[in-house]
Amino acid sequence: MGGGIDAGHGFPYGLPFEGSLNDGPGFSGPDAPAESDLYRCVHCGLCLSACPTYVETRLEAESPRGRIALMKAVHEGRTGISERLVSHWELCLQCRACEAVCPSGVPYGRLMEHTRAQVQDNNLQSPELGRLSRLFLRAALPHNKRLRLAGHLMRFYQRSGVQRLVRKSRVLSILPGDLAAMEAQMPVMGTQFFGTRSQVFPAVGERRMTVGLLAGCVMPMMQGDAMRAAVRVLQRNGCDVAVPPAQGCCGALNLHAGDLELGRRMARRNIDAFRDAGVETVVTASAGCGSSMKEYGDLLRDDPDYGDAAEEFARNTRDITEFLAGLPLDPPRAELPWRVTVQDPCHLAHAQRITEAPRQVLRSIPGLEIVEMAESSLCCGSAGFYSLIQRDMSQRLQRRKIGNAVATEAEVIASANPGCISQLEQGLRNEGSKARVTHVVEILDAAYQAEG
Repeated sequence: MGGGIDAGHGFPYGLPFEGSLNDGPGFSGPDAPAESDLYRCVHCGLCLSACPTYVETRLEAESPRGRIALMKAVHEGRTGISERLVSHWELCLQCRACEAVCPSGVPYGRLMEHTRAQVQDNNLQSPELGRLSRLFLRAALPHNKRLRLAGHLMRFYQRSGVQRLVRKSRVLSILPGDLAAMEAQMPVMGTQFFGTRSQVFPAVGERRMTVGLLAGCVMPMMQGDAMRAAVRVLQRNGCDVAVPPAQGCCGALNLHAGDLELGRRMARRNIDAFRDAGVETVVTASAGCGSSMKEYGDLLRDDPDYGDAAEEFARNTRDITEFLAGLPLDPPRAELPWRVTVQDPCHLAHAQRITEAPRQVLRSIPGLEIVEMAESSLCCGSAGFYSLIQRDMSQRLQRRKIGNAVATEAEVIASANPGCISQLEQGLRNEGSKARVTHVVEILDAAYQAEG
């Protein structure tokens, strides 16, 4: 498909368009999408088959190329930002699969973050995203104590029997809004949270280095067992592990929603926390967090106080599978006779371009059988808060991913991102499958534990 302007619509490829020229606000301010980013796209179409929303809908406006065309129309003054344009941008998962196949190097993730910043600045977010931003992204995520309190309340609700009674009564279905559907998407809290400590967990055996472990925000509450496994695996591989208590959320969800300034404040806090801890490398067990942290240099490039520190922080950040594979890893000596399939989190495979490291870690385990699923790197539909505000598309992608995973007949799905793990667990429950989802480091930890 070539470029050009469709005479009937005024948009490339006949994209849907309503309103007159300059109807509504356009792009403005320091956080507007940059021209140098917008005009890298040559409309070649190689992104189409990689884009989950295009694969599902076959609509040009739901492709990276189509969404960039809408951004260009706003930038060039052919239209303003309207609710209809915003709906196409909000349906994007920001999985960045398009970046991995783009021959022109279009920084689509950055484009979308800056475009959503313009949407937020003009109060044109969808009502669902607006409420989520106020109640969770701004009021909870940046505040560790508030977030942990909310997690404890949610765990009580889920484990005390209250949730079962609420669902049985169907009271949520008669209240305004779509509360019943949103409650059904609520992530499941773990039985024991992982807490940050001022102490350092000492290396087991010969010490190699000191690393800092990102605890982040929701992962310690949803997958505390995976965080504890990460500590033990790092210790086993000769690392003193520091978990600085001053750290917090990496800011990824805020950045994806367009709240760039709050995301910058959260990045500065983490840079200070890990710099003060004196660690050589920052390790994260969350692919989405690692992706954002590796881009702190770009996020804070104009900050005179943090620009250089952010670049250094980004260079020293590693996904835990990437870090372990590069040590090299101390291989387990006990067999683990599991049949495992690997789900590639979007922000590990596409944003960080890491696919081999998780498999390399798993191949180090004697007796483990790895069977590849179809479309292993196609988005599972989690995408942070996406599953709450774009439930239809999220569930379509969830069913597609679960179908591919179940077809492998694997007993374990290995992943490396908390949102993906939660989404896949819910999909397996819906399917009635007995397979389970486990973080890659939990599988490695299980092999170490089997040594006795």
